[in-house]
Amino acid sequence: MSQDKIVVVGARENNLKNITVEIPRDRLVVITGISGSGKSSLAFDTIYAEGQRRYVESLSAYARQFLGQMDKPDVDHIDGLSPAVSIDQKSASRNPRSTVGTVTEIYDYMRILYARVGTPHCPNGHGPIERQSTEQIVDAVRDLPEGTKIQVLAPVIRGRKGEYKSVLGDIAKAGYVRVRVDGELYEVTDDIPMDRYKQHTIEVVVDRLIMKEGIERRLTDSVDAALKMGKGMVVLSCERPDGDPTDLLFSESYSCPECGFSMPELEPRMFSFNSPYGACPECTGLGTKTEFDPELCCPDPSRPLRDGAIAPFLYKSGETKEWWPDLLDAVGRAVGFDANLPVEDLSPLHMEAVWHGLDEPVTVTMKYGRSERKFQTRWDGVLKALRKRYDQTESEWVKRDLEQYMSTKPCPVCEGRRLKPESLAVKLAGRHVSDIAALSVDAALGFFGTLASKLTKRQLLIGERAVKEIVERLRFLQDVGLGYLTLERNARTLAGGEAQRIRLATQIGSGLMGCLYILDEPSIGLHQRDNSRLIETLQRLRDLGNTVIVVEHDEETMLAADWLIDLGPGAGEHGGQVINQGPVAEFTKADVGTALYLNGTKSIPIPGERRRPKSPCPISLEPSVSNGKAKTKPPKKRLAKAR
Repeated sequence: MSQDKIVVVGARENNLKNITVEIPRDRLVVITGISGSGKSSLAFDTIYAEGQRRYVESLSAYARQFLGQMDKPDVDHIDGLSPAVSIDQKSASRNPRSTVGTVTEIYDYMRILYARVGTPHCPNGHGPIERQSTEQIVDAVRDLPEGTKIQVLAPVIRGRKGEYKSVLGDIAKAGYVRVRVDGELYEVTDDIPMDRYKQHTIEVVVDRLIMKEGIERRLTDSVDAALKMGKGMVVLSCERPDGDPTDLLFSESYSCPECGFSMPELEPRMFSFNSPYGACPECTGLGTKTEFDPELCCPDPSRPLRDGAIAPFLYKSGETKEWWPDLLDAVGRAVGFDANLPVEDLSPLHMEAVWHGLDEPVTVTMKYGRSERKFQTRWDGVLKALRKRYDQTESEWVKRDLEQYMSTKPCPVCEGRRLKPESLAVKLAGRHVSDIAALSVDAALGFFGTLASKLTKRQLLIGERAVKEIVERLRFLQDVGLGYLTLERNARTLAGGEAQRIRLATQIGSGLMGCLYILDEPSIGLHQRDNSRLIETLQRLRDLGNTVIVVEHDEETMLAADWLIDLGPGAGEHGGQVINQGPVAEFTKADVGTALYLNGTKSIPIPGERRRPKSPCPISLEPSVSNGKAKTKPPKKRLAKAR
C-alpha cells in the first residue's frame, strides 16, 4: 500500500453512501459541499473517530481508563492514518478561570519570567525591596510590647500534598519536640492526621520565649536556626498580652526597610490565580464577585421604603414579608429618617445604613394587637441579610428567586486583577503581570519585542528563553487574526471561530510532525482581510509535515488547497456521495457542484435593491417590570394577528 495517501473504503456513517475516497498525505485538503451533504460525517465522524480510536487503543490499559474511547465508525477500513487531532468550534474551555493567556500557555511563561527576573516592590509605595538579614528580623521583633509570647517556627513544608512521615521523623532526630501542622500544635511523637491528597503546611517549633530585655542573643540564635531549617524563611507567631495571636513571616529573600513588609521567595505559583498562593483571597482568583445589587433590589424608588421598595422582601401578593417593616422603621429611627418615605426622597447616607448596616444595635418595636414588644438587635444591612439567606438555604427554588437580584461586578479588593497585592507588587519594566495580561496580543507583542532593551544583562540571560517562547506564541495568535484579543479575556466569552483559531495557533507552537489535523470551518467569524493570514497558518502546519483536512465553504481557502473533495449532490439522504475531487486546476474543470461557482459558471448575485418589510414589527419591545425584573412580553392580540 502506498504511504502517501489516506484511503477510506466503504464509509457509511450517517448519510454517507458507502463511499471510497483517497486523500493525499502531508497536504492541505478541503472538503466542501452544501450543508448536510456529509462533510462532517466524513471528516470528523469517520476519519477523526477512527484515527483517535486507533491511537487510544495503542496505549496501555492503565492510560485508556482516563481517556474517552470512541466507537468504531461505520466504515470497512481506513489505511494510512496518523494520530488525529480535532480542532472544532466546540473546543472552547468552559472553566471560569481559563483565559486566552492560560489556554495558549503564554501566561504560564509570563509567571516563570516574573518569578525569575521580576523586581519586588513595596505595596505601600516605598520602592523596590531587598533581602532581609537576621539582624533586621530581630530589630523588627524588638518593637513588640513587653510580655508578648513568641514562637519561632521554621516552615519545612508549605502547601504540599503528602503525609510526610519521614519529614516528621527527621525533625524528631534533630532534637525538636513540637511542630505546627496546618495551624495546630502537635508533639512530633503524636499520631498527626494528614491526608496524603490534601495540601499541608508543617512548621517546626524552634523556640518559645517571652519578649523582655536581654533576649536578643537567644532570639538571634533561634532565628538563625529557623532560617537554616526553613531554607531562608522563618515565621514568628506572636501573642500580645491584649490581642490574638498573629503570624509574622520573614524571609532572607525580600523585605521593605521602611515599613517592614516581607515577601516570600518568588515562585511561579505566586502569579497564578488558580493557586491559593497567588489568587486574591476575596474573589479566589475569579476577578469578579457576584453580589446583591441595590439597583436590582430596589427597582422602583418611588415606593415607600417599608412598604414594597425592597423587592426581595415582598411576597408575590405584594405584601411585605415577616417583620421587615418594623426593622426598617427601627433603622430609620436610629439614623434619623422616616421609613414611610419613598426611597427617592432619602439621602445616600440614609440608604447606606439600609444597604450596609449599622455598628450599633437598633431598637425594634413590634405591635401585636394592643400589646407592644421592644427588643434590640444588630442590623447588618439588606445586602448582608440577603447573602446570609442565600448561603444558608438548601432550596434551589429560593436560590433561583434570589439570583435575580444579584449582579457580577469586578472584585472590590483586586479590582479584577485576580492576584494578591504582594503578587502585583512584583514588576518587570515598571509593569506587574496583570498589566501585561490586560494588553491585547498586538500590544503585548510590542512590549515583549522591546523588553530586552529594558533588562539588565543578568535578567536578560535568565529570562531570554521565556521571552522567546512568549513572543513566538503571541506571533502565532497574530498570524491567525486574533491580535485584538487581550490575554486576560475569559475563554468562555470567545466565539467558536476564535476558540478554534486559538487551538490552531497552539498546535503550530507545539511543532508536531506526522499528525492529522481536522478543522471545522476555521474562517467563521474572521474578517475577509485576515483570511490570507489564516491560510498561511494552515500552510505552515502542512509544511511542518502534517496532513491538514479542512471542512470549509470559503472560496479563498478552497483555491489555496492542494486537494479538493466535493460532497453532494444534495443534502441529507440526497447527499453523501463524492461528486468531484482533485487538485484545484482539475477540480474547477468539472460542471457539477462547487466547481460551477469556482470557475464562474454560476454565481449568487448581490440584490440591487433590498426588500422592505411590509408592516412594522408586530412584537412590542418595551420592557415591562414585574417583581423587579425587566421582561419583554409581546401583546397577545397583535402577535396572534401576525401569526
